[in-house]
Amino acid sequence: MSEDDDKKVVAGIAIEANTPDLHENSGSAIPADELERLTTDIIAAIKTVYDPEIPSDIYEIGLIYKVDIDDDRVVKIVMTVTAPGCPVAGEMPGWVENAVNTVEGVSHVEVEMVFDPPWTPDRLSEEAQVALGWYT
Repeated sequence: MSEDDDKKVVAGIAIEANTPDLHENSGSAIPADELERLTTDIIAAIKTVYDPEIPSDIYEIGLIYKVDIDDDRVVKIVMTVTAPGCPVAGEMPGWVENAVNTVEGVSHVEVEMVFDPPWTPDRLSEEAQVALGWYT
């Protein structure tokens, strides 16, 4: 299995299936179609979480830096907030964890809040830029 088989980039976010080097027929990897469904459903769940100060979901704002899907279906998410002093910085990881825990097939969710690299407006998707009136 090549590294490309285990990694997918969606809207600039690396989404990986963290599987060990596998031998054919080992049966320990998440099947490709299941990984695709998990990825789609995890992104949809993340998109239900909104920053209370910005009229767009945190995925489109660019607050999600990385999503890893382990072979045992543990989802590890690395995220940030728009500013270190964000009043909901302590709560938002819990919102993300709760949302992703609703995805069928996810065994556990771990959310890590980071401030490096700092978030910048260039991480906004076109959709978020339109919502903010920044798109020209």
